[in-house]
Amino acid sequence: MNFLAHLYLSKENKNILIGNFIADAVKGKKHENYPKEIQAGILLHRQIDYFTDTHSIVRRSKRRLHERYDHYDGVIIDILYDHFLAKNWHQYSEIPLEIYAKNVYSFFQKNIEIFPEKIQKLLPYMIEYNWLVSNASIEGIQKILTGMNKRTKGISKMDLATEDLIIHYKDFEADFTTFFIELMQFAEEKTKELLLK
Repeated sequence: MNFLAHLYLSKENKNILIGNFIADAVKGKKHENYPKEIQAGILLHRQIDYFTDTHSIVRRSKRRLHERYDHYDGVIIDILYDHFLAKNWHQYSEIPLEIYAKNVYSFFQKNIEIFPEKIQKLLPYMIEYNWLVSNASIEGIQKILTGMNKRTKGISKMDLATEDLIIHYKDFEADFTTFFIELMQFAEEKTKELLLK
C-alpha cells in the first residue's frame, strides 16, 4: 500500500503513525533505535506490506498489469489502491480528506527531527504537491506515475498506467474495496499484538 493507506491504518495512535510513515527508510533492526510505539508502527508497516504483496486479490490486480510493466506491477497497484482510498475517503472517515491531510502534514512538521534524513527530505515535496489529496483524481495519479517513470529513466513505462486504470477501473475498484476490508481487520489485530509486546 502507499502513503495514504499506511497512515489511515495507523488510526489515532500518533506514534504508530510516525513509525508507519518512516518505515521504508528504517532498514533491518534499526527500528530498535526508536521508542516502543514507533517501533510498533514500523513493524506494522512491514506486516501490511507483506499481507498486501501475498494476497490473492492484489495478485489478481497485478496480473492485469504484469505483461506491460513486469515487476513494476506491484508499485503501480500500491498507487492505484491509494487512489481508490482517496476517492472514496468519505466511506472510511468522517474527517474530510483535505482536513485529515492538513492535520497529518502539520503533525509531521512538528516531529520532523525524529524522521530519518531520507524522510525529512521527502516531506516538503509531499506537502507542496499535497500527495494525500491529489491521489483522489486520475490527473493526480498521472503526475505521480510520470514522476516515478522518470526515476526509472523511462524503463518502467509507469506513466502509461492510467490507461490501464481507465480500462479496468471497475475491476480495480472492486478488488481494492474487497481487499481493504480484510486489510483493515488485519492491521487492527496486528496493531494490538505489536503494542502488547
